[in-house]
Amino acid sequence: MTTHEPRIALLIDADNSPAGMIDEILDELAKEGVINIRRAYGNWKSLHLKAWEAVLHDFAIQPIQQFAYTKGKNATDAAMIIDAMDLLYTKQLDGFGIVSSDSDFTPLVMRIRANGLKVFGFGEQKTPLPFVNACSKFLYLETLRRPEEASAPILVDLGATRTPAPPAEVVATSEPPATRVDANTLRGDTRLVNLLRKSVEAAADEEGWAGLGAVGQHISKQASFDARNYGYAKLNGLFQSIGLFDLPIGLFDLRTHGKGLQVRDKRVARQ
Repeated sequence: MTTHEPRIALLIDADNSPAGMIDEILDELAKEGVINIRRAYGNWKSLHLKAWEAVLHDFAIQPIQQFAYTKGKNATDAAMIIDAMDLLYTKQLDGFGIVSSDSDFTPLVMRIRANGLKVFGFGEQKTPLPFVNACSKFLYLETLRRPEEASAPILVDLGATRTPAPPAEVVATSEPPATRVDANTLRGDTRLVNLLRKSVEAAADEEGWAGLGAVGQHISKQASFDARNYGYAKLNGLFQSIGLFDLPIGLFDLRTHGKGLQVRDKRVARQ
């Protein structure tokens, strides 16, 4: 019996995306399914896209030429949107990967998701929040950079508003350098706190304990969320840092009951 692997179409806004991150983008998307369609859009006569030209063949990406018919108008966005709608109705896909830092794709993402498909977004930290929040899952490209590519870290804030933050101090460790949002900032993010608490509550048993895997699944159904956007490799690291939840210590804690790591809202323990 064969199992169906999700089929994903990757559409890249080459005008607004760094070519140097394509390896990391493909690696992330491969975790979600098979990338059957790979297309990059832009005016390939532009010197601005020379970096993309160098990687197209290596990663089997089809370049889609789009001339700038009118100065100041982004014809690439329109071409991507038209192609996406064609693919949505003519191909049997399970999801889309959209690489761009442009909010113009927000209505497209919402339309695709309304048809029951997932959308995995990738963009730089300048990406407007409406696009970020519209995706099934969104990852900032800065969080995917390899250690040798990482530049001055930037604090990520996925709250209601986005304000520039000063570079945070990086402590030398054996792990890849990453900027972790501190506990006070995490607790001050009302949207994040409510999301975590409600997700734990939805998956909790009578004693308030919820499996971390079930919590993660509940979060993914309602929000574009990834712990790495806050500087944490795993969801349990974020829960530990925020300080509002109990997590059993050790792999063989009795509270795991063989079901994996459990988490509980500290407010429940005090009741």
